Amino acid sequence: MTQYLLSVWSVEGQDNYATPEAMQAAFEAVDALNKEMQEAGIWVFGGGLMPADTASVIRVRGGGVISTDGPFAESKEQLGGFWIIEVADDASAAAWAEKATVACAQPVEVRPFQAE
Repeated sequence: MTQYLLSVWSVEGQDNYATPEAMQAAFEAVDALNKEMQEAGIWVFGGGLMPADTASVIRVRGGGVISTDGPFAESKEQLGGFWIIEVADDASAAAWAEKATVACAQPVEVRPFQAE
């Protein structure tokens, strides 16, 4: 079995849901998907993230450690949430990602973790 990261992407400043009801429907669909993943035994961990403007970056610079406000990547596309699942193969991970993109109404990237 391999672990995969299913990452949810959103575009900063873009209204991802047409109405508050559409947003609530997506939350409910994601909750149902989370339950389905847990019942299938593939769930490792998952969660939604606060907006990118709440991020900070910690790095080594000039022999010291500094912190800066904001996301690391200066991009309109930002990571909005993720699942870590454990499934048999790429095809299984892609099938769960299809369910995930429908549930959250956002693009979902599938990426396997490196072998230990």
